[in-house]
Amino acid sequence: MGTGTAWKITSQLRDNIMKYANYKQTSISLRQMVQFGPNPSPGSIFLASQFIVEELPIRLALKVKDLENAPLDLSKQPSTITVKNWYAQSFQELTDLPKPQISEQLQKLLSSSIPASSIVNQFQEEDNSILDRSRSSANDSTNPAINNYFSDDGIVVRHHSHLPHHKNLGGSSSSTARSESPTFGKTYYTSCASNIVWPKEVYDYNKLVCDTLTTIKKRHDATVATMARGVIEWKEHNKTVLVNADIQNFLDRFYMSRIGIRMLIGQHIALNMAQASPTKQRINSFLNGSSSSKSGPNGPNNGGYNNKSNYVGVICTDCNVGEIAEDAIETAKYVCEDYYGLFEGPEIQLIMPKEDISFMYVPGHLIHMLFETLKNSLRATIEFHIPKLKAKMIAEDPTLTEESIDINDLTFPPIKVIISEGIEDICIKISDEGGGIPRSEVPLIWTYLYTTVSQTPELDQSQNSFKAPMAGFGYGLPISRLYAQYFGGDLKLISMDGYGTDVYLHLNRLSSSSEPLP
Repeated sequence: MGTGTAWKITSQLRDNIMKYANYKQTSISLRQMVQFGPNPSPGSIFLASQFIVEELPIRLALKVKDLENAPLDLSKQPSTITVKNWYAQSFQELTDLPKPQISEQLQKLLSSSIPASSIVNQFQEEDNSILDRSRSSANDSTNPAINNYFSDDGIVVRHHSHLPHHKNLGGSSSSTARSESPTFGKTYYTSCASNIVWPKEVYDYNKLVCDTLTTIKKRHDATVATMARGVIEWKEHNKTVLVNADIQNFLDRFYMSRIGIRMLIGQHIALNMAQASPTKQRINSFLNGSSSSKSGPNGPNNGGYNNKSNYVGVICTDCNVGEIAEDAIETAKYVCEDYYGLFEGPEIQLIMPKEDISFMYVPGHLIHMLFETLKNSLRATIEFHIPKLKAKMIAEDPTLTEESIDINDLTFPPIKVIISEGIEDICIKISDEGGGIPRSEVPLIWTYLYTTVSQTPELDQSQNSFKAPMAGFGYGLPISRLYAQYFGGDLKLISMDGYGTDVYLHLNRLSSSSEPLP
């Protein structure tokens, strides 16, 4: 795996990247994502693999072009160049993949596809309609919200009724580029029979693409941390404290498009993991019966997030919001207790006027947003109340000193997590008594690398993923808001300076709309 230092972009590769950067991206709807079903057909994965190998280079090329054109010399920073080279190397690996050899037998199998409508109807029946809320309990032994393997992956699925369906508004060059695009007129999902044994070349190609995507995904795990380092380098070079508005807008666009790329990669890897090999098909049929996936939430296969029929790739068709919130609470409290040396962190109360709220979502995204906001509330609560509580104890017992009071003897006010289900969205309010934020500073919390921590932690040069500490990078809230907005929701904050802060996380009920790509 390249590090971005020894590997360089050749002039020939750069020309090819710029060629792909002029192509139009092909959007993918959530409906296409879930049509694969919990046990995807190897044939459908095979066709989707071909689509991915043609679509991803377009998106990667656009990232290289954007990084080359980053504003105000951000493009010249060493870490920015490293990230650019990662995208270029991933582009090269995908475009260098050999095309699959499709025999006459395989061509016949791929041509005898099942009508897409029957696949959708079957899947909707099995899951009591994928766009309606389902009810299930959870077993966290294989819960993606806990192992969080695909926590950085997402897809745009919000409606954009105010935008034209295509954004090439009459320019001949734009329409030509779109018609020449490798994925023009193609779709990610194509229905194929699942009750047949596919030729070996299908599994071989699926594995080749999956292994390549796994390598690419690992290479880009450190992108957030490395771009953060690039912005730090820019700030030091320009001797400034705050991020310029142009760079703020660039980073918003950069991370927003990154989410879509990560979702496409993460979803395809997960679908490959779930595809049924001939051996698995026979074993599953023997052990569970051919209709085992229809047992429903109250049937023998009920296992909440461990129930395979609840998942299509990284998308959970009945994501239980309360259970995800409990996971986020547990994780945030653990990090907090470890950071401050507490035996027991501040209490976090989970309040749900209506129990068992579920909807279709990516659990890894939800736990990420909740974890980041809860972490902020815990830190604010502890640091705001330590001097107040110590002063109160000293007033009651003058023999005490600040140094002699153990932080574990302090009782902090609770943090409340309130979950409400509405017609259009699900809203989660995280309410703390952590002292709030001065009104003049509220806009700054959405800027990258803004933090109230006096010293920013060092970024580990060797880490392969961005694992933020308790606080200090100033990336938690801005990126969490991008995740929420990317799904058609939002993240808002209302503060009472001197008392506390309320964070409102609005989660849009996902629909079948497509990615709003530029």
